[in-house]
Amino acid sequence: MTQTQTMMDTPKAAPSGKLDRYFSLTARGTNARTEVLAGMTTFLTMAYIVLVNPAILGSAGMPVASVAAATCFAAAFASILMGFVANVPLALAPGMGLNAYFSFTVVQQMGVPWPVALGCVFLSGIAFLVLTLTGVRQLIVSAIPQYLFAAVAGGIGLFIGFIGLKGAGIVVANPATFVALGDLKSPGAALALFGLVVIGALSVWNVRGAMLVGIVATTLVGWLAGMVTVSPEPYSLAALTGTAFQLDLGGVFGLSGKQGLGLLEILFVFLFVDLFDNIGTLVAVTKRAGLMDAQGRIPRLNRILITDAAATIVGSMAGTSTVTSYVESAAGVQAGGRTGLTAIVTGLLFLATMFVAPYAQVIPLAATAPALIIVGGLMLLPLTEVEWEDPLSAIPAFLTVAMIPLTFSIANGLAFGITAHAILKIVRGTIRKSDGFLLVLALLFVARFVWMGAA
Repeated sequence: MTQTQTMMDTPKAAPSGKLDRYFSLTARGTNARTEVLAGMTTFLTMAYIVLVNPAILGSAGMPVASVAAATCFAAAFASILMGFVANVPLALAPGMGLNAYFSFTVVQQMGVPWPVALGCVFLSGIAFLVLTLTGVRQLIVSAIPQYLFAAVAGGIGLFIGFIGLKGAGIVVANPATFVALGDLKSPGAALALFGLVVIGALSVWNVRGAMLVGIVATTLVGWLAGMVTVSPEPYSLAALTGTAFQLDLGGVFGLSGKQGLGLLEILFVFLFVDLFDNIGTLVAVTKRAGLMDAQGRIPRLNRILITDAAATIVGSMAGTSTVTSYVESAAGVQAGGRTGLTAIVTGLLFLATMFVAPYAQVIPLAATAPALIIVGGLMLLPLTEVEWEDPLSAIPAFLTVAMIPLTFSIANGLAFGITAHAILKIVRGTIRKSDGFLLVLALLFVARFVWMGAA
């Protein structure tokens, strides 16, 4: 009784209790401090998008300063909404790959004006929402066999580890062997190796916030060594008006079909890639955070998917390409993030970055790369759940794990895994009526591969 009274008399008890109840902090084995550190860690590993996305979309003729503001706003809105509505440590931002498709293929190659392309993104978001509300996206998740969830998590681990190695300059392109070891004496690679040692050492010492401390320490060393240069361009929040509500829906419906397969092709790619990238990322992050139940189901899945759809719709209205879940969220999970509070902190930091967007480059890629490398390695643990002695599991799992990093696409990895699983079940004669949706998915994937090959 005395202890209860003491807790009630403590000024900080009420706010802490509200946070705990809303986000289930205690139930998920975490606390507010850990969630804040996790959110900061996720933000630092994602901050590169504030610079990269404007550069990519700027090549399509979009105003760079406006895209920078739109990128920050979209990431902030989506991450905060995910935290409050779905209560998962999943951060979102304009997706890499889809922004390149938007700029280089849709606008530059197909000749679609960027306002019309934004209209296509908006309609794809509406399509995501319809598929979610009708239960189709949930059916897709339930049709994926459990061992492929583990394979996706492992494949994404290799994927983000490869992104980290590439961003650090430790792995570089090679015309003869595709990839090769980079110059480890170069400033970027040397700085990344330093960060790798720092984060690794702090991790084995079980230091809380090891990722965040390592990123900050590596950034400081980069500054002191003169490896970080900042040359910000003139910028203000008013820049957002250059892309906000500039989408041209009338132009979308007026497409004549001269641009390849026209509207259908654009919508299909935006829809397909975002759909399966999100599912793959969602499975990997929630699995790593221990949020899946014993049957492999994801709690609040409907809320997560609706939030994702809303994020793409709002992002297109702000003036950026498709908003999607980020695999870098795994860095925050590794730092201890288990609830939506992690995503909210990440979103608030993106919101603050709107005021200083050009200064995001003070955090070099070499400082965030070590975190991605270590997280990538730690995400391989679920691969132990695959029955590697059974070819029905081993072959699709391997294809999933291999194709995600080798094709730089989570969607491609899922496509190969699901298709192989369906084919092998048919060959073995174990296909059942309950596998009907699985077969539909496999046929869609085959059609997609044929379509891509004929393009």
